[in-house]
Amino acid sequence: MERKSLGFTIFIHACALLLAAIILAPIAWLFIMSISPAADLAAKPLRWWPQAADFSRYRQLLSTAENSAGAAFTSSLRNSLEIAGMATLAALALAIPAGWAVSRTPTIGWSLSMVIATYMLPPVALAVPLYMGLSHLGLLNNVFGLALVYLTILAPFTTWLMKSGFDSIPREIEAAAMIDGAGLFQTLRIITLPLAAPVMATSALFAVLLAWDEFFYALLFTSDQRAKTLTVAIADLAGGRVSDYGLIATAGVLAALPPVLIGLVMQRALISGLTSGGVKGR
Repeated sequence: MERKSLGFTIFIHACALLLAAIILAPIAWLFIMSISPAADLAAKPLRWWPQAADFSRYRQLLSTAENSAGAAFTSSLRNSLEIAGMATLAALALAIPAGWAVSRTPTIGWSLSMVIATYMLPPVALAVPLYMGLSHLGLLNNVFGLALVYLTILAPFTTWLMKSGFDSIPREIEAAAMIDGAGLFQTLRIITLPLAAPVMATSALFAVLLAWDEFFYALLFTSDQRAKTLTVAIADLAGGRVSDYGLIATAGVLAALPPVLIGLVMQRALISGLTSGGVKGR
């Protein structure tokens, strides 16, 4: 083993701490804003730490009282969870067979390239056709309709990720299983999908994050609490003449918690897939 000098070790740790500080500083400031009284946020010079922590905004946004800011926030939180969940599950259901087919049949790889090329179009160019389509189907301001729109965004990306994962799995393993009498679906279920579990977890994680953070289509295709998502609800908090920046920061902290928790869960699934996806020889 090559020995590393003490100076190099200190340098590596210092760089890691600097990177962590750069990443975590905005999140820490968001939390500090959420517990700072309005007077501290408007004080000059700015107070970097509140004299007394104020958690009333968290109680306000988590309240379920009728026609309150909390009722609107919790409804948007529920909508975001439903939409992101439906879009992610549907995207994986399409991406797994499509990615496997493109990986095992290189001659049709051009089709995936053409689908990926749609990302070159600005979202506003697709807004009118999508709006007309949802209107014709009666899915405007509808949770299922917005999940369907998100599916058009997530499916190409997740298919591309799944295809990359299937490319790394030797075809000989599948061929050996079929020689032993396994059918196509048995081979996929028993051999291919366990080996592709890390890529599936990664694809699901990125799909959830993309759907959770989307704002443009959610703003265009929703109008009230029946389908309004968190990103639009937070924008509504900043839309008045007088904005409570502490309340906006509180909404940001609460909105960040579900993706963080989902990321932790998917990280465990990713590690589990890496350790259990091998094939034991006999």
